[in-house]
Amino acid sequence: MFQVVFNATFFKAEAKFFKKHPELKTKFKKIFKQLEKDPFAQNLKTHKLKGKLKDYHACSLESQYRIILTIVVVDKLVYLVNIGSHDDVYNH
Repeated sequence: MFQVVFNATFFKAEAKFFKKHPELKTKFKKIFKQLEKDPFAQNLKTHKLKGKLKDYHACSLESQYRIILTIVVVDKLVYLVNIGSHDDVYNH
């Protein structure tokens, strides 16, 4: 099992995101549980990012929404960094 870690920046982004999209909370909880089990599970569509975000990964919440994260496989940690629309998180 991986440990999923939040920071203050993510909490702020999460609160703002779910204020606009409360209907996605249940789906986020399912994704959270999947990240604990296997952050590279095929259904998450986890992928390495490029450019200025090259140190991060992203997974899909919905087709237009992403969760940006850092995965430390050796320590079995997943750090949640940002959540939002595709454009918002990649241009942040």
